Amino acid sequence: MNTETDSKRTGAAEAARVVMKLEVVVLPVSDVDRAKAFYEDLGWTLDVDLPVSAGYRVVELTPPGSPTSIIFGSGVTDAAAGSARGLQLVVSDIETARTELVARGVEVSEIFHDTTGVFHHAGVTAREPGPAPQRRSYGSFISFQDPDGNEWIVQEVTTRIPGRIVQTRFDSPEELAVALRAAAAAHGVHEARIGHEDANWPEWYAEYMVRAAAGQEVPE
Repeated sequence: MNTETDSKRTGAAEAARVVMKLEVVVLPVSDVDRAKAFYEDLGWTLDVDLPVSAGYRVVELTPPGSPTSIIFGSGVTDAAAGSARGLQLVVSDIETARTELVARGVEVSEIFHDTTGVFHHAGVTAREPGPAPQRRSYGSFISFQDPDGNEWIVQEVTTRIPGRIVQTRFDSPEELAVALRAAAAAHGVHEARIGHEDANWPEWYAEYMVRAAAGQEVPE
């Protein structure tokens, strides 16, 4: 029996249970105010604009509904401005997303799909015009760049990969209230169908709201 190996395995198993959430993605930009204006014009929430000290300023914004934010600023990174590639957003309707971005003044690609497979990341060599055949989930994309040339890929996800857990975020009390009202109405239908009060309503609400936010089939 190798106690050292067993100890390492136990340690690895313990580490695997540590919750690790992706908090921020750092963007390299050349003009902080220009980048801030661009992302605010996208409708992203400005979380903080903090001048920490001379030559050090941190700006953080969050896309609507996202648990992860972006940060940029002065003294934040030494990466070349505009060098970020393949930053990925997901939406439930690629056509609506493109229409909104265009309305906000963003230069957006036409909708395209990746011929190498449904789950392949959207590169540049296998792009074909139009949505994915049968509008397969994970298969349709658009792309755009910020003023520095940092590249964003927007992917349509309508049904999540089995087992994929979605972090649900609400950016305001009003947005949360809308989701709760929708869950309450659906739960009323659920109780009428089962013919009695549902003592496990918190779990039902939670599953309903997470699935609704992910564009998945909601519980009955």
